[in-house]
Amino acid sequence: MINLYGWSDRDGQAFAPYEAQGYVPGRVVVQQRGLYTLVTVHGELRAQLAGRLVHEVQEGGRDGDLPVVGDWVAAAARPEEGSATIQALLPRRTAFVRKAADTVQTVQVVAANIDMALLVASMNADFNVRRLERYLATAWQSGARPVIVLTKADLCDRPDEVVAAAEAVAFGAPVLAVSAMTGAGMAELAAQLRPGETCVLVGSSGAGKSTLVNAFAGAELMATAGIREDDARGRHTTTHRELVRLPGGALILDTPGMREFGLIDAEEGLGAAFDDIEALERDCRFSDCGHGNEPGCAVRAALESGQLDPDRWSSFQKLQRELAHLDRKDDRVARAAEKRRWIVRNKAYRASLKNKNRDP
Repeated sequence: MINLYGWSDRDGQAFAPYEAQGYVPGRVVVQQRGLYTLVTVHGELRAQLAGRLVHEVQEGGRDGDLPVVGDWVAAAARPEEGSATIQALLPRRTAFVRKAADTVQTVQVVAANIDMALLVASMNADFNVRRLERYLATAWQSGARPVIVLTKADLCDRPDEVVAAAEAVAFGAPVLAVSAMTGAGMAELAAQLRPGETCVLVGSSGAGKSTLVNAFAGAELMATAGIREDDARGRHTTTHRELVRLPGGALILDTPGMREFGLIDAEEGLGAAFDDIEALERDCRFSDCGHGNEPGCAVRAALESGQLDPDRWSSFQKLQRELAHLDRKDDRVARAAEKRRWIVRNKAYRASLKNKNRDP
């Protein structure tokens, strides 16, 4: 059964040390409030995390090391009970990662072992090309190939303009305009889904992600809701993450809507998403050009000639500043975490000395 969910020789090699301990491999297909559903050789099993695993992750300050949907894990299975305990997380091939919206310190892994990221944006008043740039940077960084999916084409008065705006920032990513209601573009989108591969749907609430899953599956698997008339924004319908195997053999993962998507460690992804700007920077006369009043600045020349959109340049600068800020924050957080671990170890050492001195 696990072969139908993307199990590979690479995963088998990573799992070998755990097989000797009597564990079984499983892929996380549902994650909801600390509870998991695994696909294993024994079928689907309900699972919880081993206390030791939780302790190790908390002690290391690495929330991103907890399993998420798409992860392969080593588990102690109890098939007669229909349950299991997750003992270890296998290495991830790719990871879709963001900074949690409410903090600059918490890393949130949205999905793991993803082959393709469907970046979903509605072609209504909520369409935002700057948000799309942010999604593209994260997708390129994750290692998954991005595909831009523009939904609700049947409700858009000027679809060509929206498609052109998306294509202007796509840089190698396909741009597909679709309508789940009329079926327009759905065949082209379905052709992107390959048997055995895993894709994740990422986008704002109301963008139509759950509707797409239902259309692919040919069944109402995910709850859907309309958009608010006052601002064209959607209501949250997906409250958990679930990996669904489609009739054609592809695996698809819907995610709760995310309007905010804080970047983390996305320098390479940012470069891929803004390849045009990086190419201009390489043409500057000076390698350390600040793109201000320096002579021979290709970026400034492109802005003045209209070759480079000022809003796109501002978006690039904003994301660069965000990454630099997060790097500085991460350094401080890492130092504080290391100090806490040192204090804990030192207290334990002093306590052991006291106990030793008390022994007769």
